[in-house]
Amino acid sequence: MSPLPSDLATLAAAIAARDERRGLLIAFEGPDGAGKTTQQRLLRTWLQSRGHQVVTTRWASSPLVKPLITARARLRVLSAEEYSLLHAVDFRHRLETVILPASWAGQTVLADRYLFTALARDAARGLELDWLLQAYAPLVWPDLVIYFALDAGDSRRRVAATRAPRFYQAGQDVTGLADPVASYSRFIERVITDYENLAVIFRFVKVDAAQPVYRLHQQVRELVEGADRRPWSTHSAEALTEWLQRHPDLLD
Repeated sequence: MSPLPSDLATLAAAIAARDERRGLLIAFEGPDGAGKTTQQRLLRTWLQSRGHQVVTTRWASSPLVKPLITARARLRVLSAEEYSLLHAVDFRHRLETVILPASWAGQTVLADRYLFTALARDAARGLELDWLLQAYAPLVWPDLVIYFALDAGDSRRRVAATRAPRFYQAGQDVTGLADPVASYSRFIERVITDYENLAVIFRFVKVDAAQPVYRLHQQVRELVEGADRRPWSTHSAEALTEWLQRHPDLLD
């Protein structure tokens, strides 16, 4: 049953009242090898040293969904749509159980890849952006999206230096190439093109991921210190309203 208008007004008031006390949601995006995970760890340590409570979350890490994704990927039987939808379920579970509870409680959330990973990667597989946005709706928008820009050649070299790209990471399901490194080279060019387009549409803050680690860390710190909240009431109201309906105890 749909909530009554008075209920919606109560939820809207609760969302607005919480906005100034909630924690920031910061997303780290970019191609493989760009150093997102390293920068997330460095930022977490720095924020904690300044007294912040920090929660981190990684892409495709839901304990509920990850085993299914891993099993299906190992068999190499995922269509582009199934691959995307499984990750959307994983994302929704982490949003419901990790991201929103932590933000509501005033903790800073650092997301090592957010939904923009799916928008770039799955668009590179030929899926339409509108379809992808619907799969992830209703949306909770980060307060800051840091895009770690790296060209395709550097991404390939960094990834190949440590391991052979996995089948879906290499995009072999769409390129048809037997060599994972050659496939990755072709696929990551598509992904980066889509990332660059998303950076303009969604106003990512772009940083040069090719610069030294500590210099990049300093830049990330400055961006986070200057970050403003994107008001929940104008950017994420639908998602927050649905979530609070499932968790009315948080309104006490």
